Amino acid sequence: MDDKSITDEKAEIGSTIDEAEVLSRVIAEMQRLGPNSRKRLLQTLATFFDISMGGLYRQQGSDDSDVSAIVEPQRVTTFSEDRTMSPKEFLLYKSPATDVERIACLAYYLTHYRAQKFYKTADLSTLNAEAAQIKFSNAATSVDNATKQSHFLIQAGKGTKQLSALGELYVQALPDREAAKQAFEKARPRRKSKKTGQANQKE
Repeated sequence: MDDKSITDEKAEIGSTIDEAEVLSRVIAEMQRLGPNSRKRLLQTLATFFDISMGGLYRQQGSDDSDVSAIVEPQRVTTFSEDRTMSPKEFLLYKSPATDVERIACLAYYLTHYRAQKFYKTADLSTLNAEAAQIKFSNAATSVDNATKQSHFLIQAGKGTKQLSALGELYVQALPDREAAKQAFEKARPRRKSKKTGQANQKE
C-alpha cells in the first residue's frame, strides 16, 4: 500500500469518528426538543447546507432540458428502516439510557437486522460487544429485568428469549423518550387489582 492510500485510509477513519461524535451530540440536543421543533430544525439545516429532502432528482451529468432525466422522488429512509446500519450505529442512534433499554435495543437489532428471532443471554452479550458498548455488570440480571419487570422480552422456550410487542414499540419510539414512555404506558400488561380478583371469585 502506497503512502497516498495510507493517508486516504487514515482520513476516512478520522472522518467516520468525527461523524459519530457529531451525530452523538446532535441526537443528545435534539432529544430536548419536541417532534415539531425537530422537524423545523431539520428543514432549516437542510436549507442552510443545500441538502435536498425530497422532490425531483436528476441523473448526474444530465442536461436540464432533458425531461427524461427527471426521476421519481426518492423515498427518505429512516434509521429504523435502514437495515445496513451496524449495531454500533443503531445503539448510538437509539441512545438507550439503562441496561434494560440496551437489552431491548440489542434484541430488536437481532430480530430485524440479523433475522434472529430467538436468542440467549450470550447472544445479546456478544452483540453488545460488537456494538462497542460498555460490558453489562450482570447480563443475566439485565435480561431477567427486561423480561419480568419491563416486559420487553418474553420467554421463547429452550432457554431463549424473544422481543415482545411492547419491546418492539418501545425501541421503535426511541430516541424520543416521551414517545417511548407513552408506548410503554399504552402497551404494558395491566395487573388485576385485588378487588377485581375478589369480585371474580364471588361470582
